[in-house]
Amino acid sequence: MKKIFLTLLMTGALISSCDMEVKPYGSLDDTTAIQSLNDCYRFRNGLYNSLKGMTTGSYVYITDLQGDEFQATVSYGNRNGIVHAGTFTSAEGTFESYWAAFYSVITSANYIIEKMDNLRNSSSFNEDELIELDRYEAEAKFIRAYSYFSLMQRFCEPYTAEIGATEAMGLPIVKTYDPTGDLTKYPGRSSQDDTYKFIDEDLTDALNGLAKYEAKNNENLAPEAIYLSTNAVKALQARIALYKGDNATALSKSEEVINSGIYSLAEISEFKQMWKEDKTNEAILKIHMTNTELGNSTGGTYLGTKLNSADYIPSYETISMYAENDIRSQVYFDTWNLSVEGGTFSTVVFNKYPGNDELKTGSDPNFVNMSKPFRLAELYLIAAEAASTTDENKANKYLNDLREKRIEGYQRTTYSGQALINEIRTERQKELIGEGFRLADLNRWGLGFQRGVSHPENPDVESILAVNGKGLSYSVKDYRYVWPIPSAEMQTNPQLKGQQNKGY
Repeated sequence: MKKIFLTLLMTGALISSCDMEVKPYGSLDDTTAIQSLNDCYRFRNGLYNSLKGMTTGSYVYITDLQGDEFQATVSYGNRNGIVHAGTFTSAEGTFESYWAAFYSVITSANYIIEKMDNLRNSSSFNEDELIELDRYEAEAKFIRAYSYFSLMQRFCEPYTAEIGATEAMGLPIVKTYDPTGDLTKYPGRSSQDDTYKFIDEDLTDALNGLAKYEAKNNENLAPEAIYLSTNAVKALQARIALYKGDNATALSKSEEVINSGIYSLAEISEFKQMWKEDKTNEAILKIHMTNTELGNSTGGTYLGTKLNSADYIPSYETISMYAENDIRSQVYFDTWNLSVEGGTFSTVVFNKYPGNDELKTGSDPNFVNMSKPFRLAELYLIAAEAASTTDENKANKYLNDLREKRIEGYQRTTYSGQALINEIRTERQKELIGEGFRLADLNRWGLGFQRGVSHPENPDVESILAVNGKGLSYSVKDYRYVWPIPSAEMQTNPQLKGQQNKGY
């Protein structure tokens, strides 16, 4: 086994506000770093830092900038421009960075899981310590599963039974920590069925390990938990099942969390503080931050620190989805006077991540908010979509329940058939905008898009839209919905020969 240091192990774990910049975690040798329960605790914290990175910044917004909801302005400096314009190839460094970062987290999780298994077999722990060890291993397996699913969403086609059974349509599966320079040992792509099977096994183990811990201490079965719980595992299981088209599992898992009664949808009067102050009973998991332990800035790609610039602004079609009495129209958007090339333009900007004042590090805003990767609202939308073809009454219930908490004076309405499905899809877009779901949703629904360029609310805004990516369209099943396997990876790993995604 090649000797490496844990500075390299934690590549994806400690990601600065520049997203892909790596900070050293430590310089312990990989054979001696974990020898006690306390060592496990420290490295478990490293994995939580990984999760912080993977749920903030460009990990969230990059696919949204690729889709139909936002348009670059002329002042954007080509930041994320190649992805936004859809002119990328397999040599684009952006994709290589994400591929490497996710697999680095997987490598770290593999290392920790292996070491914890060795510790468990040493027979040196009492019953309570073993439960704590099970908890740490459960968290590591959850984060490994989360990393693999994140890769699946970006680098693999939407799941169907036929695609799932086809070889080399999934991911290279790395189950153990075994760094090597021997190219013959690098894995090729598995089938999607095999990849999802591995993810499912990890999440089952995570659920069981956390259940053991919660039998003695259920403090994380509460809103705004800063550590993983069985409900966070179920939320991810529901999300994955929806993307696979397994509606029965998606519905049952989402309802388990909804019916637990632990979480509640934010009232209209509470909605703003969910995004400004990061306080909400909707959060199944809230990644903890302080102004000395920040995640990446998610809002910074939309808003300038001087409050008079914006790299990307929402399209008119995006803005016009919301009625005036929809609280989201007031919280997710604001109107700024943008200074562009000597002119001033009254422009609607995306303000869902305005920055938590408690996380500021200076007088200027940094647009950093604590990530809320699993919210009750998403589970209402999963339940509604999963039930829409088998139980329209239930689907309407979840749709209307959510709308009552978002739209002042909303009158419950019953839909059926395709109209119901369309309403749920629209509501999903309205609720989850800017949270990284849009591109994968369009792809799994089999929809193309045309990025809007007109701005009837202020036609002058059209003059400040960047030419790069302006009016871009994706056809149905456009190959660009799926990212290419990075060319550097294709060249390094001989087992990937002939396994590149279509179109690249």
